Amino acid sequence: MSKIQQLQEIINSSDRIVFFGGAGVSTESGIPDFRSESGIFKSLKKYGDTPENLISHSYYLDHTEEFFEYYKDTLVFSDAEPNPAHLKLAELEKAGKLKAVITQNIDGLHQKAGSKNVLELHGSIHRNYCQICDKEYSLDHIMNSDGIPRCECGGVVKPDVVLYEEPLNNAVLNLSVDYISSCDTLIIGGTSLVVYPAAGLINYFNGKNLVLINKSETAYDNLANLVINDSIGEVLSQIKVQ
Repeated sequence: MSKIQQLQEIINSSDRIVFFGGAGVSTESGIPDFRSESGIFKSLKKYGDTPENLISHSYYLDHTEEFFEYYKDTLVFSDAEPNPAHLKLAELEKAGKLKAVITQNIDGLHQKAGSKNVLELHGSIHRNYCQICDKEYSLDHIMNSDGIPRCECGGVVKPDVVLYEEPLNNAVLNLSVDYISSCDTLIIGGTSLVVYPAAGLINYFNGKNLVLINKSETAYDNLANLVINDSIGEVLSQIKVQ
């Protein structure tokens, strides 16, 4: 039996699937990941600083205008479209199989594909708030602003994304733990499982089937019922939803 057939059987026999995904889910939509040779961290080096510093809370406070230049240049891909992975997950949710998508991505492509219950651990480029009055702004406001995006009240409009040195949203994190601890199948895709605390979520899984789909090996492969080293879109596009 092929690995795709094994995955199909696992999905067919599951009632409460949760998907946990990372940057690799969106690479097939033209959005680079962080740590590969063509990733975002490499592209940030042209600015002469470390990626961890350029997208840190401290840098945002001390060099706000430069931060937004980097942010718009390297982290926002507003023309990206959902790929087969996003679309299949939305289809599985609509069929009642998939209960939640937990994502480390900030691109909003799961929602664009039709997924309803999406938990965004690192926030979203599509939510932006004034730091003084909390008024919400669209991504267009950020992208069309010269220099620092401002609210009509004069405050800085900050993207609702988690920067280095910032904590994850506790409500989103706790809900993610609830879903993972109560699902019968956890499918993890497009993540190397090295970024904490998000990677630690796997430790809350108590279900029957743990599936890891990633182009490269992860430190958790030995714990999985099924490991598929391939692109997540290529794999999920072969799954039939019943």
